Amino acid sequence: MSHLSIILPAKNEGEALKELLPRLRAAQSDAEIIVVDDGSTDDTRDICAAAGVTCLSSPYSMGNGAAIKRGARAARGDVLVFMDGDGQHDPADIARLIEKLEQGYDMVVGARDWDSQAGVGRGVANTIYNWLATRMTGQVVEDLTSGYRAARAARFREFLYLLPNGFSYPTTSTMAFFRSAYPVAYLPIKAAQRIGKSHIKPIKDGVRFFLIIFKIATLYSPLKLFAPTSLLFFLLGCANYARTFWVDGRLTNMSTLMWSAAVIIFLIGLVSEQITSLIYRRDA
Repeated sequence: MSHLSIILPAKNEGEALKELLPRLRAAQSDAEIIVVDDGSTDDTRDICAAAGVTCLSSPYSMGNGAAIKRGARAARGDVLVFMDGDGQHDPADIARLIEKLEQGYDMVVGARDWDSQAGVGRGVANTIYNWLATRMTGQVVEDLTSGYRAARAARFREFLYLLPNGFSYPTTSTMAFFRSAYPVAYLPIKAAQRIGKSHIKPIKDGVRFFLIIFKIATLYSPLKLFAPTSLLFFLLGCANYARTFWVDGRLTNMSTLMWSAAVIIFLIGLVSEQITSLIYRRDA
């Protein structure tokens, strides 16, 4: 089996790590375990030292995605496993992820069922993400935002420059793998209730929801989002023209504005498509 590195981003997850790290070491005794301490103010560093695992500490919080990037750069294994440090993910599932990865995939994602979602709101949001990503990629996306995944290190590091410092690294990495035609598989898992207080904030999460929707499109094929929007404005312009011509026998500024918007949106989508292609271009 390939040399394995397990990366856990953690911010004030000391309580969970006390229980998780011994279980992780028991499940994967030969693996490199890296806890990336994202500016914690608790005893995370001491717990890692007591457990005999590597702890990379930041002087202040840089975000979940930043911790993932730092851990991926430091890892020595040729297979990377990412899991949350809050105790939700079962270390026993790592073997299943690796077994699936060795069947010829470049990334395997742990797909949560509805009971494993962090509340109804998050469950609904994730269902929408999965549906949209499936439509965009033409592949069945079972869990776009799951943070429990295994990936080949060389493939994953190709996209480090794309990953945000915030919470949407799973979305970005998944769409990047699909765009680059790297095979991705999903494996059903059960996620437990997290230990300690969640870092999720409803208002901030609402804004993040819409940002992820746009990120799904722009990371894969922007024209698939912009072209239907352009067509919608064009049809609205036609409908408005038909109404005003029938009632007043004239063309109004509103119809002209809608048609102009349709052309502009389509051109923006076309330019975005070219930019996306350049982002993923690899030198031979």
